[in-house]
Amino acid sequence: MKTARFWQPAENGAVKCSLCPHRCRIAAGARSRCFGRVNRGGTLTAETWGRPVTMQVDPIEKKPLHHFLPGSRILSLGTLGCNLACRFCQNWGLSHPRSGMDPGGREVRPEEVALAAERGGIPAVAATYNEPAVWAEYALDIADACHEKGLRMVAVTAGYFSAESRLEFFRKMDAANVDLKSFRDDFYKRLCGAWLAPVLETLEAIRKETDCWLEVTTLLIPGLNDSEAEIDELTAWIAEHLGEGTPLHFSAFHPDGELRDGSPTPPATLRRARELARENGLRHVYVGNVRGEEDATATFCPDCGARLIDREGFRAKILKMDADGRCQVCGRICEGVWN
Repeated sequence: MKTARFWQPAENGAVKCSLCPHRCRIAAGARSRCFGRVNRGGTLTAETWGRPVTMQVDPIEKKPLHHFLPGSRILSLGTLGCNLACRFCQNWGLSHPRSGMDPGGREVRPEEVALAAERGGIPAVAATYNEPAVWAEYALDIADACHEKGLRMVAVTAGYFSAESRLEFFRKMDAANVDLKSFRDDFYKRLCGAWLAPVLETLEAIRKETDCWLEVTTLLIPGLNDSEAEIDELTAWIAEHLGEGTPLHFSAFHPDGELRDGSPTPPATLRRARELARENGLRHVYVGNVRGEEDATATFCPDCGARLIDREGFRAKILKMDADGRCQVCGRICEGVWN
């Protein structure tokens, strides 16, 4: 464990956490709602620091990141806990562990994580699987260790950060994929136990106040967040506030969590969502978690339409793009981090 960041003492030995918009008041000896933080004698500790419960090598496309080191591998790790309670969560065992569950095995220090990536010839490390906001201290320390070795750091996150924590966190990240779960506050309240506004504020802060490369993912759940009106508003907002070059991933829902009686997302819904996004000016719109949509997983030059990168599953093949992201047909540099 390690002393946490982003908290203040409160009365009667309690502490007030300011990591995320919940701003939990945590009594002495109590654990945070996100699991990872415990008040020990009036000091808030980051209990999952150095305690990954899963660590493996993934394709970068699995995050998903399509405009950040395409075709490379990434060392991915996660701990326990989450500050949201999404009823459709596919990693519920990691994100909502039992209250007395051990946060992990032996300590793995940030320097060990970076060294493992370096020795494996892996250019980046990802904070993923569960919500990295709730182990922000560990993720930030890993980022420092990676940067000392010339490696990159990535976060796959729901973006539910407070104003006090978001800039410190994302200024240490080289890339992030933020899960924008819906463009309706009611969806966040009913299905995630959270609010929409802080996520939008995080997205804008990443784009405007950091150098972190940003991509966005929205899981389309039939009957809950897949109406044309909502998709139109969501994609128009991304184009206006984050920029038309921001890659957007529409992912297909498969019944999981507490929504096992739901229906999978029809491919036609994904295609229509992509059409709406492109009509609103977004240049790089992808679909995922579904087969048979190769054109919607490939990257095209925004100017001449040349096919720059082909993808099949999580495999990427660069076709007509130089190492700096320049189209070999027309010379346009495509938005992204390519080397």
